[in-house]
Amino acid sequence: MRIAQIAPLAEAVPPKRYGGTERVVSWLTEELVAQGHDVTLFASGDSETSAKLVPCVPQALRASGIRCPIASHLVMLDRVRRRADQFDIIHFHVDLLQHVLFQDMAHKSVTTLHGRLDLPDFHPIFCAFPQMPLVSISDSQRAPIPGWVNWLATVHHGLPVTAYPFHAEGGDYLAFLGRIAPEKRPDRAIEIAIRAGMPLKMAAKIDPVDRHYFEESIEPLLGHPLVEFLGEIGEGEKCRLLGHARALLFPIDWPEPFGLVMIEAMAAGTPVIAWRSGSVPEIVTDGVSGVIVDSIEQAVDSVRRIRTLSRAAVRREFERRFTVDRMAQDYIRVYERLLSGEQQPEMAVASGRAA
Repeated sequence: MRIAQIAPLAEAVPPKRYGGTERVVSWLTEELVAQGHDVTLFASGDSETSAKLVPCVPQALRASGIRCPIASHLVMLDRVRRRADQFDIIHFHVDLLQHVLFQDMAHKSVTTLHGRLDLPDFHPIFCAFPQMPLVSISDSQRAPIPGWVNWLATVHHGLPVTAYPFHAEGGDYLAFLGRIAPEKRPDRAIEIAIRAGMPLKMAAKIDPVDRHYFEESIEPLLGHPLVEFLGEIGEGEKCRLLGHARALLFPIDWPEPFGLVMIEAMAAGTPVIAWRSGSVPEIVTDGVSGVIVDSIEQAVDSVRRIRTLSRAAVRREFERRFTVDRMAQDYIRVYERLLSGEQQPEMAVASGRAA
């Protein structure tokens, strides 16, 4: 199958540091190539891939300091359109702009939506282009969108089994990994660790839009002796951070579309303590790969008893549900269904679950 993967340009594929969507695109692209498909990746020029790379900007936009990404993405989409007859499937991982430019190619185009969909700002595009095939990354993510849009599937993310080595023992600290942002609730993570009396290592990116929140609400809390702030870290550091943690704290306060760090922790055998919000009940098997909580008190109690969970069982849950091979096979079924012209009724393929 001749497949085009269209990545966001904010980060390289794979990203050098933070960048969930670009990391997923990389894993999927490499697995599709490994399975014998002819894959072309449209991405930034500093990307690394075994697919055919079409560099659409010299380097990732965040690294180059470009503040308005729309122009670069429009130029990329024009390049894709000019080459569209070379592909059987065009798979977009950019959220909106392609709906206008590729509506006449809906029969061979599919968009995975990676962001939140609960904000009404996004709804007009789905109303205007209901024929465009869509994939959600969790059932929870798609819940706010009207049911008449063209959902082909929910496909949970997956990652290579070798990406995060299994650590049978874990360690004696808690980990927080992600962005410093109000919806990620790093303040909750700090409170949980202090009340549980356990060290907390925080590895987090601070976007410019969240700088004030960090300085006003989080930085004053970092002086506690149990809290260590690492800043933004690379892939090797992330493997060590997750693998040697007692548990990952995921104390979100928003409808998380997926939460890639949860399955990264699970791959290392590290259980997750997560708030019951967004995709969490779909990703965490309560009592097996982690604990789902509704309050600070429950989270603190979970820290104290998390050792009762088998880290080997956490890893097995990852291998059963969240590998890149499973994700690629799910997407291949999406592609085949799209090409067959049988887009309805909806097909749900996420992690082997029926709709």
